[in-house]
Amino acid sequence: MRASRPLIAGVIALASVAVLPTAAFAAPAPPANPNASDHSAVIGENSLRALADEAGIKIGVAVNTDLLATNGKYRNIVNTQFSSVTPENVMKWETVEPTRGVYNWAPAEALIANAQANGQVVRGHTLVWHNQLPTWLTSGNFSPAELRSILEDHVKTVASHFAGRIQQWDVVNEIFADDGTFRQTIFSQAYAALGLSAEQYIGDVFRWAHEADPHALLFYNDYNLEFTGPKSNAAYAFVQKLLAAGVPIDGVGFQGHLDTQYGYPDLQNNLQRFADLGLQVALTEVDIRTFVTKKNNGTYTNTPADPAEGAQQVDWWAQTLEACLAVEACTSYTVWGVSDANSWIPGVFTGQGAGLLFDDHNNPKPQYDALREVLRNAA
Repeated sequence: MRASRPLIAGVIALASVAVLPTAAFAAPAPPANPNASDHSAVIGENSLRALADEAGIKIGVAVNTDLLATNGKYRNIVNTQFSSVTPENVMKWETVEPTRGVYNWAPAEALIANAQANGQVVRGHTLVWHNQLPTWLTSGNFSPAELRSILEDHVKTVASHFAGRIQQWDVVNEIFADDGTFRQTIFSQAYAALGLSAEQYIGDVFRWAHEADPHALLFYNDYNLEFTGPKSNAAYAFVQKLLAAGVPIDGVGFQGHLDTQYGYPDLQNNLQRFADLGLQVALTEVDIRTFVTKKNNGTYTNTPADPAEGAQQVDWWAQTLEACLAVEACTSYTVWGVSDANSWIPGVFTGQGAGLLFDDHNNPKPQYDALREVLRNAA
């Protein structure tokens, strides 16, 4: 059996923060939709989390905190099937600091309280990203020096607020374009204007995060690292530079947003080569999309248009988890959402979907059973 990463836990009392009672989220409730199947998520020795514990890995899910609070069936799945949770949005900059210097902690605090009540670790997502930034920041006409100061303040404030309660942080998210060039953002451009390098920009963010929370594992997180090519090669070389400069980076997150039309990546090899640098690696946002059938009214279902590609989805789910389990440094595997009913995929990729483990009614799909079988074999 693989050795599990030790749980980094601890409850920090913050008297100035109003935390929702754990009971608000902790207890499973009846399905929100009475017309849906009343299937209860498999619990006990057959759950994903129980099997993952036996296999020595944390299995996680990205959580919509609104659904966690209001949908009993959704909450039951989150609390019984997963040993790690990631906030979908409530730790991103536009949500957590919507007004400069004014922080909205409550939604993230509620997620953490629920996780603690259910024995789950938390992955923080994300301290720095070029998307979902607040308007006050993007339209503020700040000087480069001011932007660097704002960045430092935000990273230190957020990381220190949650210090001791985050197992892994996605410190910087999506810093490379697909062609391997360093992504141009409001912050990278500010650093360039100050005569500072990309390595200095990312290095600063990691150092600030480590200073604020020295116990959290700090990750760089990106998509399309799964495939060997310009992007993953550039990221690999960049991470080597960070390590050589003594930057406190602990791991690299492979998002794992796969699409059946593009073929399966050489995932295990890429996980292993980053792990060989002495880093942790993780699959952080797994979903596997495909083309789906169209209704007469022009909307789309979550039924694969090609049954063969539907079967391929199931195989790929198994392969992604197997790849992680095959790499000793991969101790965390997170899926990006509970069910097809609330997936981000249809809103971004028209005509595609069916990307998650549970269907539109929060009932398990064959993908779910495929992961359980992989975990049984690993244990």
